[in-house]
Formats: sequence, C-alpha cells, structure tokens
Amino acid sequence: MNDTDGKKPLGLRGGGRSGQVKQSFSHGRTKNVVVETKRKRVVVPKPGAASAGAGAGTGVASDQDPTKRPAGISDAELERRMKALAAAKANEAEEARQREEEEKAREEERERRRREAEEKEREEKERAEAAKRKAEEDERRRVAAEAKAAAPAEDPAAAQAAEARTAKTAPRKPERGPRVAEDRETRGRVKADDSGRRAGKLTLNQALSGGEGGRQRSVAAMKRKQERMRQKAMGGAGAHEKVVRDVQVPEAIMVSELANRMSERVADVVKSLMKMGMMVTQNQTIDQDTAELIIEEFGHRIHRVSDADVEQVIDTVEDKAEDLQPRPPVITVMGHVD
Repeated sequence: MNDTDGKKPLGLRGGGRSGQVKQSFSHGRTKNVVVETKRKRVVVPKPGAASAGAGAGTGVASDQDPTKRPAGISDAELERRMKALAAAKANEAEEARQREEEEKAREEERERRRREAEEKEREEKERAEAAKRKAEEDERRRVAAEAKAAAPAEDPAAAQAAEARTAKTAPRKPERGPRVAEDRETRGRVKADDSGRRAGKLTLNQALSGGEGGRQRSVAAMKRKQERMRQKAMGGAGAHEKVVRDVQVPEAIMVSELANRMSERVADVVKSLMKMGMMVTQNQTIDQDTAELIIEEFGHRIHRVSDADVEQVIDTVEDKAEDLQPRPPVITVMGHVD
C-alpha cells in the first residue's frame, strides 16, 4: 500500500467552461477570441473541524469579533486602525464644534449689524425731525420779522409828541438845586434837537439794537421805509410818461434786438407774439410786418430799412487826377508776390 492510495492524482484542468467568439472588423477581417467562464468555488468546512473550532474559540470571541476583524491583520495594525478611527472621530467632533461656534459668531454678527442699522435709522429719523422743527421755527421767526418790518413805521413827529405828553404826565422829582436843573434843561434841549435832526436817518447802533421804540428792524426794512418817504416827498410814484421811440427795423430782426430798440422787456414782447399765435423765443427772428405790429402795439414808430439803403448811404469818392501817383507793377510767381 503506497502513499497514493485513496488520493486523486494531481492535474491541470480548466476551472470553467471555454468557448470561442468570432469578432468582426472592418474590411471583412475576422478574429476568433477564446472566452472562458469560471465557476465560483464554494468551500464547505468539515463537520469535525467546525465543532472543534467552535469549542476552542469561545474564549477568543469575547475579545475579538471575527466579523469586525478582517483576516490577515495583526494586533498592532488593528490597534493602529482603532487609534486612527478614534482620531478621525475626535477631529470630526472638533470640526462640528468649530462649525457651531462659527455659525453662532455669524449669527451674533448679524444681530449686532441689525441693531446698529436700527440705531442708525432711529438717529437719522431723530436728526430729520430736529432739522424739520428747526426749519419750522426759523420760518416762523422769518415770517414774524417780515411782518414786523412791513408794519407802518411810527411818524417821528407823533413820536416826539408822545414823548412830550409822557414827560408832562410823569411826576417831577424835587430839584436838587438851580445848577442841576439848568444842566438838565440844557441837555434835554440838545437831545431834543438832535433827535429831531436824526429822525429820518439810520445808524449802525439803531440797526443792531432795534432802532426806535425797541423794535427789531432790518436794514432792508429801513431802506424800504426811506424809499417810501422819498417817493411820498416827490408826490408819489405815479405812472411814468410813455416815451415814443423811432425804431429802425430791417427785413429780419431778432426778438431780443427788437425789445432792446423799443426799450421794452423781452418777456412782454414774447408775450405779445404768443397772443398773436407765434410761439417764438427771444433768440428767434421775425419779419418786418410782424415787427411793425408789435411796435404799433407798444406805441412806437417804425422805420423800415433794407440792405439797399445801407449801400446807398456809402458815398463813392472819386480820386482827382492831380492826386494820382505812379507805382511799380506787382509781379507774382505762382501766386507769390516778389
């Protein structure tokens, strides 16, 4: 009995089914390809080995689970992998914590910006309301000042009479002596003469302190008062006498030039043209007929002129024979005078 009894001989054979496939190419070329299909190998453990392994491996299964530990990995490699897994979990937790902190910081920043925007908007609204109240107060003061300036000024003579009545009705103090009474009378007479002389004049102190009677009057109001008094002295501002002018009108004239020759306002001339149905401006030209209508409407006289009239004005002066003198000829070479 030799060692080979009961054993199958060793040999090489295909692990799967083989076949051929014909592969076609262009231009009619073909090629046979061998295709081998392998079958899946199924390992069935022996019953004795399975029971022995189950009895011996009960103590090891408590420490290491075969399903969690791949085959062919040592304890050092497994420990290294476990440390790497723990480090990865720690890094992931740290990153999650950092993301939460960053999100919280961004939320706080957004809240802070929102509060700042609301505070800024509230301050701007308060400033706008304060500016509006100040503008209204300035407007009321300006209106009050204009109303006070437009009020009719008190007549100087009436003011002097009122002062005299006040002086008469005021209780007289006992005289301290003849010298004091005489000095007071002299000063009062000089002051009365000075006030009568300066009644119609404006001084810097009066303009700054409010003038007579403690009233605050502006310089413009005092100028208007002086202008009214001057016009009243001249007999009032009546209508001025109309001045009739001789207006020379060429064949075409600008509206502004026509108004200048008539000494009228350009706006009045344009308004008259618009009433006639001509929508023109001051820089546009009109003909003689239209200009004649405008001139007659404003009460002036028209004189028509033309370019021929201007040429007739120019006199041609004839040279006398005894005044003529000979001169050398002018020679030009290709347009250049030598």
